[in-house]
Amino acid sequence: MSQPPFRILFAVYPGMTQLDFTGPHQFLSRMQGSRTIVASSIGGAVASEGLVFADTCRLSDVSGCDLLCVPGGLNALDVALDNTFIGEIRRLGGGARYVTSVCTGSLILGAAGLLHGKRAACHWAWRHLLPLFGAIPDEGRVVRDGGVFTGGGVTAGIDFALTVLAEIAGEKVAQTLQLGLEYAPEPPFIAGRPETAPPNILAGYRNQIAPLLAPREAQAREAAARLSSIC
Repeated sequence: MSQPPFRILFAVYPGMTQLDFTGPHQFLSRMQGSRTIVASSIGGAVASEGLVFADTCRLSDVSGCDLLCVPGGLNALDVALDNTFIGEIRRLGGGARYVTSVCTGSLILGAAGLLHGKRAACHWAWRHLLPLFGAIPDEGRVVRDGGVFTGGGVTAGIDFALTVLAEIAGEKVAQTLQLGLEYAPEPPFIAGRPETAPPNILAGYRNQIAPLLAPREAQAREAAARLSSIC
């Protein structure tokens, strides 16, 4: 009797950062013996940064999955306050073998109560919000704590996907896919982390996101309070 496919579920939402989704999807969907499902709250088309992803399933129609992956986005904390979406993430994550995220997707996992006591990664600018959900912030680009795998900001999703592939299918499969997709990053600038970015670049970016800090923290606190009320 053949083994049932390994079910990979991407839970997506309008406004997500598309590379948080498409980077891992490109790799994980190529794993033999797997089935990839893309689902959203109401199904159908999901818009993201000028791209529209069509024909998504409804999360409520997905009975379960082996791996749940939640991408991030600047509106991740808006999503963390969407009781319907969070309820489905809690349900599906509770039955999954692996619970995963990229970037600020970890804040959504946190709001669903799936990161309590777990080490987790997040985009560096929002990592400080993880403790509100009982998570332990980790500066790693990819962080594993048991069956929880979390990636740092955006492009870390590819490193995350390779780490997950090595865990599920073995390093040979992961390395073969890395070769086939020619993932051999050589960035022209060493500016991808706050520790390595030139001070003026870091200061400029911090100024860009400064107006978002207080509103996002307020949303995170509200999401944490809602979680506390049901735990």
